[in-house]
Amino acid sequence: MINLALKDIKHSLSKFLITAISVGVLLGIVIIMMGVYRGMVFDAEVLVNDIKADIWVVQQDTLGPFAQTSRVHEDLKNQIAYQDGVKYAEAITFQTFQMENKYGDFKVMLIGYDPLGKIPVIDKSKLVKGRVLQKQHFEIVVSQKTHYKLGEYIKLGRDRFKVVGITENTVSNSGDYLIYTSLKDAEVLQFTYTNERIRSDEKRGIKGSNPHLVNTIIAQIKEGYSAQSVAANIEKTTHKKVFTKKEQTNLLLQRVIKKSSKQIGTFTFILIIVSIVIIALIIYTMTLEKIKEISILKLIGIPNATISKMVIQETIVLSILAFISGNIFARLISDVFPKRILLLSSDAIGLLAVILLFSIFASLFGIVKVVKTDAAQAIGG
Repeated sequence: MINLALKDIKHSLSKFLITAISVGVLLGIVIIMMGVYRGMVFDAEVLVNDIKADIWVVQQDTLGPFAQTSRVHEDLKNQIAYQDGVKYAEAITFQTFQMENKYGDFKVMLIGYDPLGKIPVIDKSKLVKGRVLQKQHFEIVVSQKTHYKLGEYIKLGRDRFKVVGITENTVSNSGDYLIYTSLKDAEVLQFTYTNERIRSDEKRGIKGSNPHLVNTIIAQIKEGYSAQSVAANIEKTTHKKVFTKKEQTNLLLQRVIKKSSKQIGTFTFILIIVSIVIIALIIYTMTLEKIKEISILKLIGIPNATISKMVIQETIVLSILAFISGNIFARLISDVFPKRILLLSSDAIGLLAVILLFSIFASLFGIVKVVKTDAAQAIGG
């Protein structure tokens, strides 16, 4: 049996390929949107994973440093360190602000930690140049995407910081670049005021400020202890809110990026529906264009089942070609986006299955037209 679908595709190959590529661009946008969501999830987890902490102690009645403002006293780490089951405890700060250099302006999250502390905050496997912090003042480690160079000086607040290390793939939960300074410098940047603000406060009767504040206390648990039970004990004795590493990650996924992920998911679903509708319209239009040819086939005795099979085969070929071109398009433009785009093979395979399934269903519109076509149309009847 002659493959009617193959013959028909060859007959109008250029038109068929252009159509497939056009649909592929739309599918490429769907793949990008899926990559945006995966990137958000990855970014939400990467910072918590980089900081080697088992529990996070934050201000009471708050959701932690990423979802809400949290401020606790730095010396709380000493009380945490003596809790049963705690191995090490350190104070840490988070602060976001805009930076600018000759390459443009960008948003960063500054993390302040004790360079001499026991808990690693910078993942050394992501350090591509230089070293981690070793001094308590005026050193900084930056992301390579900020384009700062080793030995370069950066002005933050009133002070200048020397770049001693450069990292890669270090981002905040919102995808902003990470930079690191010592805890003492970070406290000055976040919790002390300018001279003008101090004078203004004094005129209002407000005297002094306490720079010895941090956003959270992180701790590592001794072997043989449960992070959940240690966290519960710390909550009871310190009257602070304590999250385990797993709870902190879930909080980021379920609270911080939940609304954004829903919006991306809804938009992706709409794009998939639009893609399926377009494929259905294309197949239906292609069927209408071949009405006379279909009539001739029916006139010479070709059954409806064979012609319907041709329509389904063309739909499958169109969907596969569109998917391939969409994948190529998505991978070509993924690096253009400012935030992480994570393209997973599992997502692509799932999208291909959905597109094939619903495209075959959509081809029924063309098949109905085939069945209703009168063979008499072949002779102008």
